[in-house]
Amino acid sequence: MSLLPVFLNLDGRRCLLVGAGTVALDKISSLLPTGVELCVIAPEARPEVRKLAAEGKLTWVERCFEPHDLDGFLLVIAATDAPEVNAAIHRGAVERNIVCNSVDDIVNCDFFFGSVVSRGKLQVAISTGGESPALAQRLRGEIDAQLPEDLGPWLEDLGQLRREVLVRHPRGDARKLLLRELAQRPVCALETCPSRKKALAPLELEVPFDGSDRLE
Repeated sequence: MSLLPVFLNLDGRRCLLVGAGTVALDKISSLLPTGVELCVIAPEARPEVRKLAAEGKLTWVERCFEPHDLDGFLLVIAATDAPEVNAAIHRGAVERNIVCNSVDDIVNCDFFFGSVVSRGKLQVAISTGGESPALAQRLRGEIDAQLPEDLGPWLEDLGQLRREVLVRHPRGDARKLLLRELAQRPVCALETCPSRKKALAPLELEVPFDGSDRLE
């Protein structure tokens, strides 16, 4: 079975996390920056989780999980210290067509959290399908060491310039080649930026393009 790597927009979507211990706290730190509407169910919770609930950053339901708790959620994470409870959560999620991650339990997982390197909107995610999170973390460190720290702001400037190019120039091979070249050049928001001048100047005549990369 091959997994589909995706980057999911969770802003405003409902997510259920069952458990409020150390493992759950790690998932919370990954989930909250996405803008997700997070509900945590657990009879006890770490102080950090209680604080987040008090601040209104998540909802904490102070009791044990019940099967009907799954209704209405886009995805669920089972992070309790009871394997039988995590398995039951996964079974209930499958019955409702809800994707579920059961922490450290490959059999009861529909998706896995990747080990992520971030530079602004640039994200590089590594997954081993649950086989070796330690390997994913090692690779994350190696990739992190190679990526420039200012890559995020550069990407924002590149994205803005790309949008201007798409509006100014007609679709075609010349535009594709221009965008590919810009992705390899220093870019900034200044009007005097050489890359900006090149991007907004009239395009040269259409040139042969092999079609190997149709993305713009």
